[in-house]
Amino acid sequence: MKERLQKILSARGVASRRQAEEMIADGRILVNGQLAMLGDTADADMDEITVDGRPLPSPQKLVYIMLHKPKGYVTTLSDEKGRPDAAQLVADCGVRVYPVGRLDMDSEGLLLFTNDGEFANRLMHPKHEVNKTYEVTVDGYSDEALERLKRPIVLDGYKIKAPEVSLLKRLPEGQGKLQVVIHEGRNRQVRRMCAAAGMQVKRLVRTKEGRVSLGSLPSGKWRYLTQEELAELL
Repeated sequence: MKERLQKILSARGVASRRQAEEMIADGRILVNGQLAMLGDTADADMDEITVDGRPLPSPQKLVYIMLHKPKGYVTTLSDEKGRPDAAQLVADCGVRVYPVGRLDMDSEGLLLFTNDGEFANRLMHPKHEVNKTYEVTVDGYSDEALERLKRPIVLDGYKIKAPEVSLLKRLPEGQGKLQVVIHEGRNRQVRRMCAAAGMQVKRLVRTKEGRVSLGSLPSGKWRYLTQEELAELL
């Protein structure tokens, strides 16, 4: 069955769909000895597909992982500054996996990894609106700032939906611990929302994606998702 090349590459664990498009555009993919172009289709079972001159990998066992990402790790697969990569923490899973979405370097908590490109694409597509829940410790807390945080604002020219915000605990010296649920995943969204409301994020931990919870998984450790958790996410 013919499918778009980027979908085939993603399904075989070569790269995410977006990265696969870049590889095609860079001339790294051949189909039956011919240079592939964006928009091309192929049959993975019938056509000879090579990546950088090497045969397309055989179908892999699909893997779905939850990592408790510590602070200080980036989620890009290659970092020009040589900073620690969260993928290093799941390298012992036995297959090449890549992160589903991102957590910025200063943030902690639940980060999913997989080699299933269709699964990753589904979760990251805006129309699926997988809610993300965070516990956020802030400086400059006040009831007025909390109310401001509950309002929709414009980020990157896009009006985000109003987050679900609740106070978990008042802390000394003008700090507070909040629960924030967002519906999109724009760059450093929670930090920027808090700043717009007059609060500075001191610690940010993602605790849930959809109804799948980080639970008691220790920082820096990973585990496989259960079948029930996969069903929840899909």
